[in-house]
Amino acid sequence: MYLKIGGFGIDYSLEGPKTGLPIVFIHGFPFGKEMWKPQVEALKQDYIVVTYDLRGHGASDVGNGQYTIEYCVDDLMGLIDALKLQQVIVVGSSMGGYIALRAYERHSDRFKGLVLCNTRSDDDTNDVKIKRALQARNVKIYGMRKFANKYLPAIFYEKILFKNPDVVKMIRGIIEKTSPNAAAGMLIALAARTNSTPSLSKIEVPTLIMVGQFDEMTPPSASIAMKEKIQNAELHILPDAAHMSNLENPEEFNKHLINFLKKIE
Repeated sequence: MYLKIGGFGIDYSLEGPKTGLPIVFIHGFPFGKEMWKPQVEALKQDYIVVTYDLRGHGASDVGNGQYTIEYCVDDLMGLIDALKLQQVIVVGSSMGGYIALRAYERHSDRFKGLVLCNTRSDDDTNDVKIKRALQARNVKIYGMRKFANKYLPAIFYEKILFKNPDVVKMIRGIIEKTSPNAAAGMLIALAARTNSTPSLSKIEVPTLIMVGQFDEMTPPSASIAMKEKIQNAELHILPDAAHMSNLENPEEFNKHLINFLKKIE
């Protein structure tokens, strides 16, 4: 489904019973709503499940490629409003976690719960900012296929690359379909994002943190640091998984997610 939010076209999917608890999933960079398929299948019988493509990703509009995390927060809240959802549980992976944390800072009254997956609360170091700037330039010169060749080994646990090639192929396909202008714009937006760490102690809704045991991009240490600052947060480090834990170990991921949701109902 497709709707305009502030003049910007966002593609989304809505599944589940009308009376269920609403769960909104925010994907990572540079993916799309398809990455949440195992979670949608596990939840759609009992919950309102919303997945959507961030601006510039999937079937959503690319626009001029000039993005900020603030715009992504506006898109999220606009979608929640358009679907007439009062309070939601937001599940954010990696970049989706950055957006979820910033959205909570700006609109905490709209949250019923928060799930942070393979993400962190601090902003980029200078070295990472420089790396993102180089990536933004290179995707425009060399395209997304070359980006995917380097990115995939960095986000998947080594064994998954061989054990579950269909999942890797799906993510590769999503990456390669992403507009280079959109990828470059979002890389710059990520480098410019705010630091959410000072706000962690102010989070008052139930919070679940999950991270892959072998995640090198947002390592378990980053998740542990968040848990220490968020009141009564729950943390699970998932075995046999790296940065794409919801796809690498969906059974473990879904088990903890469903248990968490049952406590909120």
